[in-house]
Amino acid sequence: MWNRSPGLWICVALAVGAVIFALLATNPYNTSLVVWILTNAVLASALRFVLQIGELNIATAAFFGIGAYATSITAVFLGWPFWLTLLLAPIVAGAFSALFGWVTLRTKGPYFLLISFAVTEVIRLIYTQTNAIGGNSGLIGMFPPMAIDAYYPALAVALLAATLFVLYGVERSDLGRLFKAIENNDAIPRSVGLNVIYLKVLCVVIASAAVGLAGGVHAYANNVIAPSDFTYFVAILALAYVKIGGEGHPFGPVLGATVLTLVGQWVAGISAWENIFYGAVIVVTLLVFPGGLVGLAARARGLVTRGAR
Repeated sequence: MWNRSPGLWICVALAVGAVIFALLATNPYNTSLVVWILTNAVLASALRFVLQIGELNIATAAFFGIGAYATSITAVFLGWPFWLTLLLAPIVAGAFSALFGWVTLRTKGPYFLLISFAVTEVIRLIYTQTNAIGGNSGLIGMFPPMAIDAYYPALAVALLAATLFVLYGVERSDLGRLFKAIENNDAIPRSVGLNVIYLKVLCVVIASAAVGLAGGVHAYANNVIAPSDFTYFVAILALAYVKIGGEGHPFGPVLGATVLTLVGQWVAGISAWENIFYGAVIVVTLLVFPGGLVGLAARARGLVTRGAR
């Protein structure tokens, strides 16, 4: 897999560069921005991962929040060790997603999408109405240990980059090919005796564990979380990253998250127009570059290659 994927080595180089940048950068804003870009990249990659089985999972936002709250509650109220609270984030998110997937993935058509949207909003309302965990104000006080506080941005970047590589590796494995076969026609896997529901649930669990870890990293990076951080709009933005970057390649969500997060910082000062701007960018990209930025780069490379001949 590694020898046949030169693009993967580019991604490795970029990930190592991001870690080094987070270690050496002296401006907290820049390091926070790198962590936020990679967090968005994990959200988008996880959303795309579930698209392999032909499902759009809006509950990606919910499991991001579950990971963040699992880490925050055990850190603030129970005083658990740092690494244990981070480890708990993907485990709890994965466990909840297994139950969610086992119930909802038996539905057909748009029902999974609608249920995932409803679940996301219900969980957000639970956070809002539960005063024991801060209610609408959220939780504050998630700080990394003093020994690693200065290096936490680099650690966060490394964990998020590793998560992206795990998703990539699973997608390129035999298991990933089974997921893709389900999207194309789940009757074929059924005909050879495969448990399609089990495979779909497993796909959702892997993706949810990834965003759960991202949620835990996010909690320690921001030191504060609130229910408004985990609305369905988080998943909508993740879908935008996928479409802008290009759904057809694993690097697409990473590229889309990078571009839109940076552009989002630029338009943040005109918040009244921010959502309209995102919508316009998505529409224009789908109309002009249906393959996203990765597809555009592939077309440009093809034109250059043909011109050289």
